[in-house]
Amino acid sequence: MDQTSSTMKTVHITVTNGYDLKGFKGDTPVTFVRAEFNQTVLGDSSKVTVSPEGTAKYNFTSNIDLSPDGGSALDDLAHKPLFLTVTEVLPKEKKQKDEKTLILGQAVVDLLPLLEGEESFETTVPLHPVPGSPLETPLPGSKQCSLDVKVFVAEPLLTPAQVSASNLLKVTLEAAYSVPESFIPVGPQQNYMVGLQVPSVGEKDYTMIFKNGNLKLGGEKEPVPRPKKWPIANILAPGASNIPDEFIVGGPYEEEEGELNHPEDREFRNQAECTKKRIVWDLESRCFLHPFAVASFQKRIADCRLWPVEITRVPLVVMPKAKPGKLEKIDDENQLSFHGVAYINMVPLLYPGVKKIRGAFHVYPYLDGTVFEKQAPSIKSQSSDTPLESEAPLSHNLEGQQYIEAGTYIVLEIQLEKALVPKRMPEELARRVKEMIPPRPPLTRRTGGAQKAVSDYHTQIKSISRAILNEYYRMFGKQGSKLESDIDNETMEERKCQLNYELNCSGKYFAFKEQLKHAVVKIVREKYLKTTAFESQEELQTFISELYVFLVDQMHVALNQAVPDDVPSSTSTIQTSSEQLRLFAFEAEVNEKFEIAAMYYEERLVREPQNLENWLDYGAFCLLTEDNIKAQECFRKALSLNESHVDSLLLCGVLAILLENYEQAEIFFEDATCLEPTNVIAWTLLGLFYEIQNNDIRMEMAFHEAFKQLQARTLQTKLKSTVTIENIEEGVKVEPSFGPWGVVQESTTAIKTEGLSGEIPCLFITHHLGPGLKCLLILIFISYRIYSLHKYSLKTGMRPQSSHQLSPHANMELHPQPQGPNTALSSLDEFLEESPKAQSESQEPMTTGQPLEPSLVQRSSNALLKELTSKKDTSKCQDSSAFFSPPTQHAIAQPPVTIFMETIRFLMKVNAVQFVHRVLAHELLCPQGGPSCEYYLVLAQTHLLKKDFAKTEEYLQQAAQMDYLNPNVWGVKGHLYFLSGNHAEAKECYERTISFVVDASEMHFIFLRLGHIYLEEKEYENAKRTYMHACKRSPSCLTWLGLGIACYRLEELTEAEDALSEANALNNCNAEVWAYLALVCLKVGRQLEAEQAYKYTIKLKLKDQALLEEIHTVQEMVGFGNPSF
Repeated sequence: MDQTSSTMKTVHITVTNGYDLKGFKGDTPVTFVRAEFNQTVLGDSSKVTVSPEGTAKYNFTSNIDLSPDGGSALDDLAHKPLFLTVTEVLPKEKKQKDEKTLILGQAVVDLLPLLEGEESFETTVPLHPVPGSPLETPLPGSKQCSLDVKVFVAEPLLTPAQVSASNLLKVTLEAAYSVPESFIPVGPQQNYMVGLQVPSVGEKDYTMIFKNGNLKLGGEKEPVPRPKKWPIANILAPGASNIPDEFIVGGPYEEEEGELNHPEDREFRNQAECTKKRIVWDLESRCFLHPFAVASFQKRIADCRLWPVEITRVPLVVMPKAKPGKLEKIDDENQLSFHGVAYINMVPLLYPGVKKIRGAFHVYPYLDGTVFEKQAPSIKSQSSDTPLESEAPLSHNLEGQQYIEAGTYIVLEIQLEKALVPKRMPEELARRVKEMIPPRPPLTRRTGGAQKAVSDYHTQIKSISRAILNEYYRMFGKQGSKLESDIDNETMEERKCQLNYELNCSGKYFAFKEQLKHAVVKIVREKYLKTTAFESQEELQTFISELYVFLVDQMHVALNQAVPDDVPSSTSTIQTSSEQLRLFAFEAEVNEKFEIAAMYYEERLVREPQNLENWLDYGAFCLLTEDNIKAQECFRKALSLNESHVDSLLLCGVLAILLENYEQAEIFFEDATCLEPTNVIAWTLLGLFYEIQNNDIRMEMAFHEAFKQLQARTLQTKLKSTVTIENIEEGVKVEPSFGPWGVVQESTTAIKTEGLSGEIPCLFITHHLGPGLKCLLILIFISYRIYSLHKYSLKTGMRPQSSHQLSPHANMELHPQPQGPNTALSSLDEFLEESPKAQSESQEPMTTGQPLEPSLVQRSSNALLKELTSKKDTSKCQDSSAFFSPPTQHAIAQPPVTIFMETIRFLMKVNAVQFVHRVLAHELLCPQGGPSCEYYLVLAQTHLLKKDFAKTEEYLQQAAQMDYLNPNVWGVKGHLYFLSGNHAEAKECYERTISFVVDASEMHFIFLRLGHIYLEEKEYENAKRTYMHACKRSPSCLTWLGLGIACYRLEELTEAEDALSEANALNNCNAEVWAYLALVCLKVGRQLEAEQAYKYTIKLKLKDQALLEEIHTVQEMVGFGNPSF
């Protein structure tokens, strides 16, 4: 390559000592050292006698002159070593004119450190014996013979700037495998050669040639690690041909960058690399890239992605004038045979941080036209004097065709010392993210004097309240306090005045003030840190107002904690957990009641502001409503809570793209790939970002990495599945579990076992049987279940119920008056008794909504909670988190998941619909993807969100054609008909969906909407069963309301009241719940509760005018319920 300086520079090499030497004629031979570089002898040392210990002091110095005009160049230092040959001088015999010499060994010095900016280095290099040398058998107790060498220059060959801007290219040619059968080791000897060109700064390219490949027969695999060799011929000592500290280590096929790195290629490669013929080189050639050559190298890769690597063979013949047995190549280009070419994709070297590509590449016949087509015009113009045009144009290459027939491929490695495109370090990415989104740790509470002051205030409040209560008992007696509900307001006000008068007259009021004074002063000093006088009267008044509010609030806290045991506690209410609020918000979201949904999401944030999942859910909701600014705030808040949360980083990146902040988006995506390099979605989104930026090379890099990670994960999953199957076949016990439907579930199946005749405990039966009989019994069982479900659905259109599922009582008697505690449980009570095992505890109280009237709360508690809640502490809700992520559908045969479909699922989950269509386009063009049922299903869902019913129906028809038994297709189809007003078709689709063995991903809304349709069509029995299923799976206000309506229409008033009370406890702001509670109270003759329920119905503005008229009709019929009469 070109020089970096026009001045002459000299490299000095000094051989100081030799160790553990011995000769042919004794242990103290006379030896000298010869230095050679670039096929030039640099000089010989003086003759030195080796000591009996095997040591020789040479102190021999030789020089290498580096000149741009001739001689050696910088590039020679990169790929040519310095050879030091130790020769023994034999004693002269009689009549012998010249001294006789024998070579003992050869050492190799790699001069590469000089190109890395070093001025000098010292090394001890092994002296490799030549064949037949006495050094092959070292002295007893001695090590391998070696030489001490010092290398130095007067000044560095390269400046620090040149070292930083230059680069070093290493190309390692390992072997060609599965070569044609016509390659035989007998007969005329052949020189197997491989060549490629590297761009240079000058007019011509630099050509790398690998010669003298070794043809081997199959039988065993090449060992790893094995040393790399110098691409130099005529090295005397076999060991000297090995490059120091450079080895071929191989690696898994899946991690290679070549063409045969897929799972389906594994068997062929194992066979080719073990049993078939191969040509082995194991050579490494180096090339020093001047700073300008680095730019040319990078530009050439961008212009021409596929670089040709030619392979051929040339016969070797014995030259007449040469020494016997010496082989030389015939200088006739027409002797080239089996001319092939492999195309190396060099683009990965332009990926950020990539310094090496290694892989296996197919060998194709060499044809000029094909080679030129794969190269850019700039390369063609520079190749006019290269071997590419040495042959006449070929229309056919019959010899090269044998490479394709044999499946020949070459394995080579291309490595750079420094990456062409630097990669951001993880530390830098983390710093940039912190700059954009500073971490916001929660404010630490003051745990010192402030808490103690508030605690003391609570203590004094409790003490004073007990004293006042005792004074009240002394004046009016305890019996009077227990009958407060029978005392009118006028009497209560009179007692209050009497108590105040007594406290003031007796001086107790002032004593209580003094008792409380010290605690208040401590709060002012410790909590508010007020220890100096106020500057103005306004400031004093403002502070007193603030302090008064705080003291009153804390007084209420203390009084609530100090309620005496004999005072009846308030009615227990059903508490709502964060997951329940999430379900309620999602219900409102699907029903397009976005204000209510926002209220629930915000309440989750108020309860748990440090829970990043709450912020992500709210951000996804904001994406649905196209409030991108608020969504960005939510995602960034989640990221500030955990800077290593990959999903938050990805969502911040998606929002940055939507808001056209592309620089920030790149930072977010790159940081995600650094934090979790195996995340398929992160790499795919990074590739989509680069596509938007028109950066094709980095886009391919990201997609390639995503595919590689998905492939590795798929392989790992298959291995785990294989182990699991083997364990089952060997009789490993699988623990069954009972899900919310009373279904026996295993970790690998999701088959429902409820039926007309009850459950069949197949797992317990087959546990003690052999593997073959187990499979047969399970197949028979599944076939019977599918037949039963199909037959029953054809007759009734409904899924069959299991034997433990309670049906409504046909002859249940209605009781207009409240029932006593000994009344038998209704079917709803029994239904609720089964659910706690499949439900999760609620923890948080409901903070929104209107307060309940005491009498109505008490009645609701008596009706439902008295008998029901006594058997279960609070209403329990099945964890709805499973509802938001689609269930694993093991029974449905799905095509292989691509990187794009996995990304689509992530984007659909967070409502990033604006980004989905771009990914769908890639899924359509992906070789592993293409049109699939899930592809059309996603398209249908995106158009359904836009209310484009025609397009939605079109895509659903195509999805159904590809997978007619997919429950999700029928579920979305039912939603389409429901939203478009065609409830008859929606009912048919929903019934088909729930009849499948595997659940759809949106069963909650399928049950809700199917139950709604049943109510519309007055199929109240079916509606009741459907809503009972929904209440078992994921209870909410809407599921209990639907169940209450169905029971009310069936005149099952007790069950209706229980269900409506549950709905009211979960959401006391639903006007329809209050309306039906009013109807129930009117029917059973409870006037006060009926009027209160009607009052809230009007206050919450019931929109169903028909229902309101029905209430008025019943009120007129019973003669009460409307206070305005």
